[in-house]
Amino acid sequence: MAKIAVMLADGFEEIEGLTVVDICRRCGIEVVTVSVKNDKNIMGSHMIPVIADEIFSDIDFNTIDMIVLPGGKKGTENLEACEPLMEKIDEFYKSDKLIAAICAAPSILGHRDMLNGRIACSYPTFEGHLLGAIVSRNSVEKSDNIITGRGMGVSIDFALKIAEQFVDKDKVEDVAVGIIYR
Repeated sequence: MAKIAVMLADGFEEIEGLTVVDICRRCGIEVVTVSVKNDKNIMGSHMIPVIADEIFSDIDFNTIDMIVLPGGKKGTENLEACEPLMEKIDEFYKSDKLIAAICAAPSILGHRDMLNGRIACSYPTFEGHLLGAIVSRNSVEKSDNIITGRGMGVSIDFALKIAEQFVDKDKVEDVAVGIIYR
């Protein structure tokens, strides 16, 4: 079974991170929320406390098929400041493993030269950080092993695109219909 790690840092955009968890679990995909600090208690960007499933140092990344980076300006800054996470993202990128980022978080991939020649999107004020990318204004883009999303308002689209990487499109469609999305 596929396993996704949704990385959480203080200041993350709650809807962007938790929508991925919800939709993917509805699709039968194993999802683990991971705190990038040595405490499972994370405070979202809108002061919603969240308890992560695990802390970063306890995760065996050999069992992870995709890393997901929610946005939120402060959350993105805190994710990018976590050097062990950046090392894992580099490893995933070099191994062509899946990486997804939404809102401000695609800027991390731009800063790490992972978007060169790829189609990518982000929150409009972060488009200048998509270094080397072909910048799109679409809600969600998948380019090779990288999925990017524009922001909170497209969180369901982003989550469904992630789910499509691991389960049959009919299952994804059933979940979309079940949540009155389509």
